[in-house]
This record gives sequence, structure tokens and C-alpha cells, in this order.
Amino acid sequence: MTLLLASSVFHGSMEGESHGALHLVDMTGGRVAHVVDWKAPGVDWNEQGGGRGLRGIAIDDERVFVASANKLHVFSPEFELLETYRSPYLADCHEICGFENRLYLSSTAFDSVLGFDLEKKQFDWGLHVVDGESGPSATPFDPQSAAGPPPVQSLGLNSLWCDPRGMFLSGSRTSGLLYFDAKRIEELVTLPRGVQNARPWRDGVLFNDSESRVARFITPASNRVFQVPTYPDAADEGEGSSCVGFARGLCVVDESVFAVGSSPATITLHDLDTMKTTKSINFSADPSHSIHSLAVWPFPVPQD
Repeated sequence: MTLLLASSVFHGSMEGESHGALHLVDMTGGRVAHVVDWKAPGVDWNEQGGGRGLRGIAIDDERVFVASANKLHVFSPEFELLETYRSPYLADCHEICGFENRLYLSSTAFDSVLGFDLEKKQFDWGLHVVDGESGPSATPFDPQSAAGPPPVQSLGLNSLWCDPRGMFLSGSRTSGLLYFDAKRIEELVTLPRGVQNARPWRDGVLFNDSESRVARFITPASNRVFQVPTYPDAADEGEGSSCVGFARGLCVVDESVFAVGSSPATITLHDLDTMKTTKSINFSADPSHSIHSLAVWPFPVPQD
């Protein structure tokens, strides 16, 4: 059984309505359980997306971490909300990643990454990224001080991945996958404008080419393309992440299979070795219901 946890955003929701959710999706059996209905107040209702929805997901041995636009929420495996944390430098968060007892969160509105210490339960590290004429640069800052970066969003920094090699960053306007080794930052490979969820995998880079409505795996010698499902009968009146076929949300399932999220709420499995789409589940016809993030679910299915 392949179980995935998906977060989603309802872009056109009105104040008082649900504007996000968490879904447990059984990709093998084709079943979807809506485990969290998010009606948290205090978000920005002035834009179609605004501060709506639930975003990045990270899971450890006993907790489920989920970001909203400006907060980090901690759930139990039974989806009981345990704790919530925030930082003045966390805004328009997209993705989060856990590594060595710390969570890293993309703070898109500040062109920054924040580090959250899981033992101390506090934001204790920040990295401000700038793409200048001589290339990208990165400046660490203390998120507990008043000397952090200004709220300027020029890179669309939306995704990050951490492993023993360092931190890999990308955004809709970074023009490439950036690599930070704790001392300096550099561009590893050029990527299309509008990229989402870029991360190293196997011998290449896996990402959602959202403006082209495809997922891609690229190496120096190849460019493998996987189409995102579209629905001719769905009313496509939105823009960006609320349009039919917009790809966002990605996770690796095993050594050859990865999952991609898209609008309207659809999750699709692709096999890199066979170059085949093996499964696709759609659970909404509304393009404003957009998948945001995906993660493999490691726990038993919660009982009603």
C-alpha cells in the first residue's frame, strides 16, 4: 500500500470557510480521507491565494509538521494539533524539510530560509538569499533579532531539500537549483522559470515545471518529461496555482517512483525507470482546490 499525506489550498474560499486541508491518500486502493479541515482565521483574504491553506509537510518518528502561510503547526499521527510556532520572518511559507533535528522552512516573502530547532522548540537560524549581478549570495541572520531581512520577494523561493551534502534551494524566479554548503551558495543547474519542488534525486534533478504543466527529471544527458493530468470539463478560469494542470507538490516514493500533485486536487504516480504513469487519483473538480505538498505517510492509518 502506498499512503501519501497531501496538503491543499482552497484559493477562492471566503472568510469563515475552509481554506485548506490535509488528506490521507491510499494510492493503491484509490481511497481519500480528509483528515484535517482548516478554517483558521487571521489569513489574508484580499488575494485569491493570500494566506490560505496548509503548505509544507515534514514527518519524523512521532510528529507531523505542517506549515501554513506564517506558522508552523505540530500534529500527532492521529492529527491532534499539539503546538503552533511563528516567527516575524516567516511569511508565505511554501515547503519545509527536516534534517538532523532541525526543520528548515522556506519563507518566500522574505527570500529566506528559517531553521527551527526541534529540541529547543524555537526558530534559531535564518538565511537570506539574494541573486545579484555576480550570482547568488546568502547571508545568515538571527530570526530572534530585529536585524533580519526586509519583506522583499524577488526570487519566489518556494522549495528546499537538505541532505548530508548541504541545502538545495529553488524558486519560481531563481532560474536554477541553488546549493548552499554552509559557507557559500552557488547555482548548480539552470531550471525553467516557474519551477516548483526542485530537488536532487539519483543522478539528476527532479522538479515540477509548473508553467509547462509537466514534471521533469533532468541530467546532463537527458530531459525526461511526465505530463500532468488535465480535465477538459473543468472550468479553467484561474491563474497560476488555481488553474487546471498546475503542478505543485512532489515526493519520492521509492527508488523509481515519485508522486506529483496538481490542480484540481490530483495526485499522480510516475515511474522513472519505465517512463510510465502508474496511477492518478483526482478528488475535486474545482481548479481552485490545489494540492500544495506531498509526503509519504509512515504511520498506521488513524481510526475514526
